[in-house]
Amino acid sequence: MNKPDNQQKAASAAVTPRAQDYSQWYLDVIKNACLAEHSPVRGCMVIRPHGYAIWEKMQRELDDRFKETGHENAYFPLFIPLSFLTREEKHASGFAKECAVVTHHRLKSVNGEIVPDPESKLEEPLVVRPTSETIIWAQYKNWIQSYRDLPLLINQWANVVRWEMRTRLFLRTAEFLWQEGHTAHATEKEAIEETWRMLDVYADFAENVMAVPVIKGRKTEGERFAGALETLSIEGLMQDGKALQMGTSHYLGQNFSKGADVRFQNKDGQLEYVYASSWGVSTRLVGALIMTHSDDAGLVLPPKLAPVQVIVIPIYKSDEERVRTVEEAKKVAAELKALGVAVKVDDRDGIMPGAKYYEWEGKGVPLRIEVGPKDLEKGSLCIARRFVAEIKGETPEAQRKRRKAFLPRAEAIASIVPTLAAMQGELLERARNLRTERTRVIDKLEDFEKFFGEGGGFAWVHWAGDAAQEDELAKRFETSIRNIPFEDQIPAEAKGEGVCILTGKPSKQRVLMSKSY
Repeated sequence: MNKPDNQQKAASAAVTPRAQDYSQWYLDVIKNACLAEHSPVRGCMVIRPHGYAIWEKMQRELDDRFKETGHENAYFPLFIPLSFLTREEKHASGFAKECAVVTHHRLKSVNGEIVPDPESKLEEPLVVRPTSETIIWAQYKNWIQSYRDLPLLINQWANVVRWEMRTRLFLRTAEFLWQEGHTAHATEKEAIEETWRMLDVYADFAENVMAVPVIKGRKTEGERFAGALETLSIEGLMQDGKALQMGTSHYLGQNFSKGADVRFQNKDGQLEYVYASSWGVSTRLVGALIMTHSDDAGLVLPPKLAPVQVIVIPIYKSDEERVRTVEEAKKVAAELKALGVAVKVDDRDGIMPGAKYYEWEGKGVPLRIEVGPKDLEKGSLCIARRFVAEIKGETPEAQRKRRKAFLPRAEAIASIVPTLAAMQGELLERARNLRTERTRVIDKLEDFEKFFGEGGGFAWVHWAGDAAQEDELAKRFETSIRNIPFEDQIPAEAKGEGVCILTGKPSKQRVLMSKSY
């Protein structure tokens, strides 16, 4: 029979309010949702099953999109010879401070202390993969000889290491999971088209699967990927008014093909260096999901990425009631599973229903179905939503009432799929509304300072400064140019020419500025 478990209920409810301490709130949501935790290795994280299940759903959605656009998956070595990294100067200098390096391949005991064996020193140090352009292009040299071998469209799902000094779970860790696409093309036009195509794939995924609205644009020269001729990005706005770079796509020109001497014979029989692109997203998308949608009760997940979309909880007091309600819960789950719903029955004994509610709400499950003896008698089901769309002026009590509904059984089952679809749309709309509320068109430096002093958000600002002036503005206000948005991303009120907010020089269009993670 169910028994109280106050300790579990208290632990599930211990989320610091966002308004009190946003950083601690973020960590509390991760902890209570059992998403990840710190590992014994400083700066690294352990992704727990629930967190990894969310990443797996992201992988499946993205992988399907990659394959629909003609890409194939492959895998390349974790270790990169140091000489490979230095073939592209800007690339090497861009990653030099973040590289972990292997110098020996064996340990030995000396006076009881385990140390590298001097006799095992490598002839050439190996860099632990911070990104894979150089090692992949070394292989492409063997695969590409003719224009008939192009385009080469390869993606890799892997882990990478960038030795970050200041880390935060999912957002910035020394080791993280990601995918990296690396493509080779016969013409500059094709490579540029690929760069834009994949950014659109990321933006579509962010908005239609993650329910996170994004702004697409170009990075400034100082913010480009090391070794790229152009970097495109999608930028999302988190609840605390900071931006998060959620994905990047890079046009690499011929920089890496020249470094690895990858040439092909074109249709005219001439040797030419290959044109390239690369693009990637990482587990920081899980951080974006948390910070865009979650609330003071814990994690909120868009249904398309929820590992469990519906949790079914039987409620009982006696052994006889347990048998009946658990049987009905399993029947409900089977019917929902047949409809394509990811469903789970929580029939654990020894835990009160209230504690289960807190636990699954904290894990972000979109819908809960309660099955009790009275529901069996009435032929009904109780459906509780993890969240409902806000109504202006509504009291918390009225909102709580809208979260729960008692429906005839057949009607309840039929409502689940459309309700999940509605919740997906509501989350995107809620995120768009937040972004609108925290976005300003700003023309004066004093207004810029005031906006970011009061919490900030996205600022549409005219800019004509150089890299040094960009750094100056960053030091003064802790802001950065997130990207130079594409024309169709700029709202009507922000379009047109103007003058730079810092220098007063003429400016043809605005850039997107914000504080960021």
